[in-house]
Order: sequence, then structure tokens, then C-alpha cells
Amino acid sequence: MSKFPLAGITVADFTWIGAGSYTTKILADFGADVIKIESTERIDTLRDAKPFQGGIRGLNRSGYFADRNSSKRSVTLNLKSEEGRKLAREIIAQSDVVANNFTPGTMEKFGLGYEAVREFKKDLVYISMSMHGQTGPESKYLGYGLTMGAVTGLHHLCGRPELDPAGTGTNFPDHVPNPAHSAFAILAALRHRRRTGVGQFIDVAQIEPTIALLGPAVLNYTANGVVAGRVGNQHITAAPHGVYPTRGEDRWIAISAATEAAWSALTKVLEHPALGQDARFRTSVGRWEHREALDALLSTITAGHDAEPLAMQLQHSGVAAAPVHDAADVLRDPQLQARGHWVYLEHPEMGRTVYNALPFRMSRTPGYPNRPAPLLGEHTDEVLKSMLGLKPNEIEALRSQGALQ
Repeated sequence: MSKFPLAGITVADFTWIGAGSYTTKILADFGADVIKIESTERIDTLRDAKPFQGGIRGLNRSGYFADRNSSKRSVTLNLKSEEGRKLAREIIAQSDVVANNFTPGTMEKFGLGYEAVREFKKDLVYISMSMHGQTGPESKYLGYGLTMGAVTGLHHLCGRPELDPAGTGTNFPDHVPNPAHSAFAILAALRHRRRTGVGQFIDVAQIEPTIALLGPAVLNYTANGVVAGRVGNQHITAAPHGVYPTRGEDRWIAISAATEAAWSALTKVLEHPALGQDARFRTSVGRWEHREALDALLSTITAGHDAEPLAMQLQHSGVAAAPVHDAADVLRDPQLQARGHWVYLEHPEMGRTVYNALPFRMSRTPGYPNRPAPLLGEHTDEVLKSMLGLKPNEIEALRSQGALQ
């Protein structure tokens, strides 16, 4: 049995930037032949996004792009030309899935919208991933992870209570809710097609998977009329629960001791008299009511410890704790290494580069990044020859006509 459960599935991938590229990466790492349709005139923004390998800027040197596009093939077409659009249609005709995350109407301008392509590919699974979906008064609005976090209420909940909304430090919707929901929808549609022979259109409004993250805040308002606000690292009912400084520059530890047993274990490990003797901290209610004083005291205590050994000692005592890792720590994390999370591949321009494996393990068909991210247009000739049956002189003629960008 193949280790790639999606082997034999072909995806015409018109996505770019974050959520769309990550969606199709999941399919590619599971063995689908994902053909990334690109253009040298309108470059995928991620190709020009930091960090660059060796600090040298280049369209084939972005680590961000590489990780979101592992296992794919790249074809450059000029969709403004009729010949370029014809080639796109021919690729779609041999594909099982078409994916895009453009503003509604963009694919239609090229004659590649769902209604147009289903005329010659009846069983196609076609996914569109715009910010607000295909319908509604704001469907044509542009959006990125930042604006999605804002309009869904995610940013309202992020940050410290006394400060302005802080966001999440990254375009969170691009990395978790939207790719996961979209890939699941594609697999469900492919299963439906296998059972019925019928394809379908998938309309993902990226704000909606993001809203799914905010269930407690929505319920708190609908049930109690309470608009939840920012709480920083605190927990809404338990203390201590936060991030505390440790020995070294910008080193921290996260600690959560929500139960009496965990609190007792924490006081024993830290061996600080005030923790056990202060009347304010004797009950869970008292600890929560005086959480600012408790956090201040804990900060003075943890500052004298090293994060890693303290976290290990607390864990062994039954207290939820972990050092706050930076990128270097995560790459050398023994747990991730033991699970084979990091995959190293040889990239034609960047050399040996690291990729995230799929964030789950399947016993029979695990899937993994099976080739590095493609150079811009690296597989144009290869795809046109093997998939469309074009000869070298025909490809050169198309290139001279401007159909291949």
C-alpha cells in the first residue's frame, strides 16, 4: 500500500499566500499531484516574504513560501492570454480538484469559474476560499489574516486587559482554522464523488472557520449578555495561570495550577514560605481574587530558576508547566524530534531546508513532505509534456507567444 493516500488525485492549484497554499500543501504531502498555477507577472506574495535562506532575497529563497508549498509542482501561465487560459482549462480537465482563494469574480474573469469549467469537467470538486464567501453584501471585500481576526472578534480577545487589541502575532486564520476546514471539505467532496460520481462547489468564507474558534465568547454573550474582553495570560476562573520570568535573557515558563492538588505540588516544588502561609492564597477563590499579587510573587520566585529543569520538576509533580520556547528551541525539541516532525529536503537553490511534517500520524498511510517547494515555473515543461502531451517545439511556440510566463 502506498504511504500517500491521495496518490492519483490531481489538484489544479490557483491559491496563493497563506490559507489556500496551506490547504493544498496538506493534499500534496498526502500524495496528491498539486500543480501550482503561477505567473511571473503577479508573483505569489509568499515568494517574496521573509525569512530568506542565508538572508539573500529571492523568489525561490523564502522559507515561508517553501513550508507552505512542499510536495507541489509549479507551472507558470499567462492567464491574460487566450492560449494561457486554454492550457489552464486543459490542466483542469485532467484534474480532480480546483482550488483558489481569490476575491469572488476573479476566476470568472479568466473564464475559469465553477460554472464555466464544469461544462467540460462534470465531476470536478471546486473550492473557493474568499474572506466572506461568494454571497452576501460584503462578499467582494478583500481580506487577509489580520482583517479576518479583526472582523470575527478574535483580536478583541487577544492581548492584555489594560492595552489595545494585540492580535495574535501572526495571521492565525491562515495557519489553523481555514486550511484545516478547507482540506476536510475537499476530502468530504471527493468521497461524495467516489460514491456518486458527482462533483460539487465548495464555498468557504474564511471568517466562518475563524469564528468557530470563539465559541465560549459567543455563548457568553448569547446566554448572559456579557461581551468577553482581553485577559492576557490569565484564566477566567483559576489562578495561578500565566507566564513567568526565569533565569536568562527573555526566558519564561508557563504554569497552570488550577486544582488544589496542583497548587499544593507547586508550593512544595518552589519551597517558598509565602506561597503556603499567605492567607490570601489558601483557597482557589482567594488565589483568583488576588491573582495579581500571586503572579507578582511567583515572578520573583521563578526568576531564580532555569525554565527547562523547573518545568520538568513541576511536570513530574503533577503541575502543568512548560518553558516558553523560541524558534531555535522548537527545532531542537526532543519530543518533536522523536515524532519525526521536522523533515529535511534538498532544495535546488536553498540547499538543505526544514519543513513541517503533517501535524498528525496515520499508522498505514502517514504522508509527509516528499519533495521541496518548487522553483517558480520549475515544472512547466514537465507538466505540459506529461499531462497535456505537448512536444518541445509546441512548448517553445507557446512560450514565444507569451502564453507561458
